[in-house]
Amino acid sequence: MSDVLKEITPLSEKDFFYIVERHKTEFKYPVHQHKEFELNFIEGGAGVRRIVGDSVETIGEYDLVLVGGQDLEHAWEQGECQAKDIREITIQFPRDVFSPVQLAKNQFAAIGRMLQQAEHGLAFPMSTIVKVYHILDDLPLQKDRFQQVLQFMHLLNELACSEGARVLASTSFAHAGQSTESRRILKVKQYIDEHSTEALKLADLAGMVGMSPSAFSRFFKLRTGRTLSDYLIDIKLGNAARMLVDTTRNIAEIGYECGFNNLSNFNRIFKAKRGVTPREFRAMYKKNKVIV
Repeated sequence: MSDVLKEITPLSEKDFFYIVERHKTEFKYPVHQHKEFELNFIEGGAGVRRIVGDSVETIGEYDLVLVGGQDLEHAWEQGECQAKDIREITIQFPRDVFSPVQLAKNQFAAIGRMLQQAEHGLAFPMSTIVKVYHILDDLPLQKDRFQQVLQFMHLLNELACSEGARVLASTSFAHAGQSTESRRILKVKQYIDEHSTEALKLADLAGMVGMSPSAFSRFFKLRTGRTLSDYLIDIKLGNAARMLVDTTRNIAEIGYECGFNNLSNFNRIFKAKRGVTPREFRAMYKKNKVIV
């Protein structure tokens, strides 16, 4: 498979961030990746298909996503959108715009957590979009650069303090860490990552952290927001999606290697969780890839 386009963004070393507002009728830019954080807002884009890692979703009238993973592939495709005027505001900012010292301060803690979550891509709910719409609307028009930075900081804080944001790409696809989680959860997740193709038993995982199976199930759901079985499937699908993108191996072989016992089961679960079949997912990435 060819390499994903590595975008060289317009952001210069002297810029705190780069912002551009566009009005378009279609999306043409291929699946790409870059090292900078990117906040992308779309208005009037109902039917557009958003790709962030192995997350494939059709968006509504409004979409607001923060992509922060280095080399996390992403793109917006035309999909079923028929709109004649799609508004897009893109803000890109460097990974070092906040130092570790700043993010360690109480006042920046929420932003730090959000930036870490954005390593997987982060989609914000409509309630948050409504809350920050006036900032997004005014930010591209602000002529005073210092005031623009203050507005940008205000925007990030509002996003970080809002509720309901969803992580998009799976951990195994994005290759992003979970360093803020409890040691027991991290220990189990690391073991799962290393043995995802094996038949993992709840009792064995619970025993690793000195808990009963029922107590561990409740603990895992409380700390991660997902059941253990859902997480196991997510890891397997993320590994499979990464292989579909990065290799030319046949789909049945990928499914078997990632822990699915037969092709029909792999196809069914992949379609249910990702919205497309493994073949469609691979074709979608392949048509959007370019040689660099």
